Amino acid sequence: MKVALGGTFDPVHDGHRALFERAFELGDVTVGLTSDELAPKTRHDERHVRTFDERHRDLAAELQPLADDHDRTFDIRTLEKPTGIATEAQFDALVVSPETEPGGRRINEIRREQGHDPLEIVVVDHVYAEDGDVISSTRIVRGEIDEHGHLTPDRDGRERPTQ
Repeated sequence: MKVALGGTFDPVHDGHRALFERAFELGDVTVGLTSDELAPKTRHDERHVRTFDERHRDLAAELQPLADDHDRTFDIRTLEKPTGIATEAQFDALVVSPETEPGGRRINEIRREQGHDPLEIVVVDHVYAEDGDVISSTRIVRGEIDEHGHLTPDRDGRERPTQ
């Protein structure tokens, strides 16, 4: 099976790792990594996004061990538009998070218009931080949690309260 997924992945965290793990369970993986031009447009906040080359390097380092463990291949391609690579005929499945599932349905509409079979949309649940909120790159960049969802100490060295 040929599996697609996409994102900005800045920084990579355990929520992303759950997506990658599921994708490699299904088949060979192609990751669409948002271009430097697209990345800021996909953000719900104003934070800085690292360069494509930096994100590509870190993403490849995350994917290689998973590919090896599952005896799969992977490719990282530049994502220039939100519907990106998944509209291409060769893919069988698209791995998404709950908030990107509507985009997956839109991709299937485009595929139908192009005469391609719809993708199997595989939704991977969120991964939660120890405070019960979703792990996200934004929360990591803000210094609330680390990539594994552990609360980070506040400026006084005290752990942040859980909610």
